[in-house]
Amino acid sequence: MHIGFIFMEPNTLFVPQYLDSSLILFVRKGEVKVGWIHKDALVEKQLKMGDIIHIHAGSTFYMVNTGNGQRLQIICSIDASESIGLSPYQAFYVGGGTYPRSVLTGFDPATLATAFNVSKVTEKELYTFLGAQTKGPIVYINSEVAERTPWWTSIGRGLVNTKTRDDSSDRYVSEENDEVDNGSWTWRKLLNKMLGVSSDNDDRRNKKGKPVQAPDPYNLYDRDPDYRNNYGWTIALDEHDYAPLKHSDIGVYLVNLTAGSMLTPHVNPRATEYGIVLGGSGRIQVVYPNGSTAMNVKVAEGDLFWIPQFLPFCQIASRSGPMEFFGFTTSAARNRPQFLIGASSVLRTMLGPELAAAFGISEACLRDAVKAQREAVIIPHGRRRGKKGGKEGERKRERKASPL
Repeated sequence: MHIGFIFMEPNTLFVPQYLDSSLILFVRKGEVKVGWIHKDALVEKQLKMGDIIHIHAGSTFYMVNTGNGQRLQIICSIDASESIGLSPYQAFYVGGGTYPRSVLTGFDPATLATAFNVSKVTEKELYTFLGAQTKGPIVYINSEVAERTPWWTSIGRGLVNTKTRDDSSDRYVSEENDEVDNGSWTWRKLLNKMLGVSSDNDDRRNKKGKPVQAPDPYNLYDRDPDYRNNYGWTIALDEHDYAPLKHSDIGVYLVNLTAGSMLTPHVNPRATEYGIVLGGSGRIQVVYPNGSTAMNVKVAEGDLFWIPQFLPFCQIASRSGPMEFFGFTTSAARNRPQFLIGASSVLRTMLGPELAAAFGISEACLRDAVKAQREAVIIPHGRRRGKKGGKEGERKRERKASPL
């Protein structure tokens, strides 16, 4: 798995492309319209902060920052298990020009003219079309886009229309059939023409004419926490909650710790964890199998951390304020983590003469040590006992809570 970060200024477009890897997008800040090919139809979804959506490897997609003057921030997992091996993962730009270079430029002019059904197009016009974009994979969308009336607005009709500008209404009228265009040359229409897919927002249909229903985004912030107490909360999303996750076999989690709280030492038995600190600061501790410290570091907003499967670890929020972190796991199945310390821990469950003998102490001493912590999962760091009234927290769906 790789982790990607996408930042887009207001009124910008991430040009149409496809990857040799699957994506799971998480909107950290802002709003975005994502369009992609799903079952041979073009679908578009409007995403807000907290939304998650999955895009298959090989599915052409684009993004438009629709936030009102707001910078867009997206965190994504990149599942490179299907990668062709040219690099960790590879983007193939459908839209583009000289930078980024469109994959269409690799075909000769005669092939493209036949494919586009525009036999009257000269080689010079063709290369003007394919070489016009030089500003990178993220470009601004403004009135200049609507003012362009190139020959490719009529790709697929087998002719080249002449269009004139109606300045009084700021729209275009086709001289061939007086069709109102409303200045709507867009990447969406060009993509439809290239791939031969539907663009009707109200009736998405694939090439066989069958309606297509794409999965809706899933919002983490609209969901009740799986576990909550006075010291924080956790959310874990798996394939049972959001079916598209099973395609990449990746899970998603979100954790919020209050100031000075700790997610108690625990183990992920089914998955490796990749996390990003969204806000605040704190500390992460990881332990090797031999009991030595593998990592004990301070983390702050923007830091990314990696926790291998089976290694014990914990996260601690700083006393100066809460810490929130988000991430992905390498399994879409329910992880069922093993908490090592706390009211719902392995030590509490296995409490008995065998465990006491393993530590070389009496069972009474062990019982006093293990039962001193009345809180579970998330505890107030640096205090010996929690408040009796909030020791169990809130559990959902009759499963052990975990962010992982």
